[in-house]
Amino acid sequence: MFLFKLLLKNAFRHKLRTLLTMVGLVVAISSFGLLRTIVDAWYAGVDATSNTRLITRSSISLGYPLPLYYGERIRKIEGVGNVTWANWFGGIYIDRKNFFARFAVDGASYFQLYPEYRLSDAEKAAFMADRQGAIVGRKLAQRFGWKVGDTIPLSGTIYPGNWNFTIRGIYNAKDARTDETLMLMHWSLVAESVRKRASSAVANQVGIYVVGITDPTRASAVSQEVDALFKNSAAETRTETEKAFQLGIVSMSQAVLMAIRAVSFVVILIIMAVMANTMTMTARERLAEYATLKALGFSPGFVVKLLFGESLMIAAIGGLAGMALTFPLAIGFMKQTGSLFKVFEVSSETLLLQALAALGVGLIAAAWPAWKMSRIDIVQGLRHIA
Repeated sequence: MFLFKLLLKNAFRHKLRTLLTMVGLVVAISSFGLLRTIVDAWYAGVDATSNTRLITRSSISLGYPLPLYYGERIRKIEGVGNVTWANWFGGIYIDRKNFFARFAVDGASYFQLYPEYRLSDAEKAAFMADRQGAIVGRKLAQRFGWKVGDTIPLSGTIYPGNWNFTIRGIYNAKDARTDETLMLMHWSLVAESVRKRASSAVANQVGIYVVGITDPTRASAVSQEVDALFKNSAAETRTETEKAFQLGIVSMSQAVLMAIRAVSFVVILIIMAVMANTMTMTARERLAEYATLKALGFSPGFVVKLLFGESLMIAAIGGLAGMALTFPLAIGFMKQTGSLFKVFEVSSETLLLQALAALGVGLIAAAWPAWKMSRIDIVQGLRHIA
């Protein structure tokens, strides 16, 4: 207790300098946590994938559709349990800044392959009975204040025209990693609209197929069989696990993610340098005090404890405040970005990294001045006493 009081008194002997150092630590640790949370959010879709789902898309790119009849041929492959499909709908809700994912899906088969989207039987039945019905995620509904029965107007982009969809259900996720920001509508309604404007061939096309497999260990074999089935056709396919598909999307932003990671560590290095400078100044100012302690019989180890203890106390207070500030920062960032990220939560791993960063700053900042003060000559030190 005596040592703790001594450390606390020493830490705030120069109040302004200590407070400024702590503010720097709070900013650095909270910024580090927010940047790490952004990286985690980018990979959230990867973590939420299922090992029993494959994604089949055009071998050229996602922008090239596939024929509708591929679904029945894929379903006949051994090891395939079910097949569904989805088209990116696009569209604008009131303003372009109100971005969220909108997919036209085959409702009957889609929810069988995505049991993590939890809906009541009544909501499913209402959706299936209404061709203009829509299903939205809980977070998306909260963002815009929607409720079941509301009509959502969309201005078409990929599919021209003014569209009105009625919310027939709001799904909840089974865990925090599952996306709750989707809007789903009937593919058949979209296809009918396309058929009126273009040919049946254009209408009977889908963006991707989602293939449910019965044995996850045969994912690679089934993928190869699907692609072999359509090899040398007018629309060749590329089939991969859902995780690989999501990683492919994330890899498009790999340079951005690397930059964010780099900045998060640079922030810590900067505050480490500031903290080291603070502790060096502190040690220099107390040179005579440490020499006196050694003259009175205190060991060099006691001096080391004083410096390390003071540094760790400042780092602990600043680090804890920075960790606490990360949560409101994450909430504010999520509100500003809307549904850009499927999941945006401060993880326990991020908190652990923040704690380790604060600990590392405290230890490294005190290392040099502690070593220096432990080796001071008593006579030379006492000369600094006025």
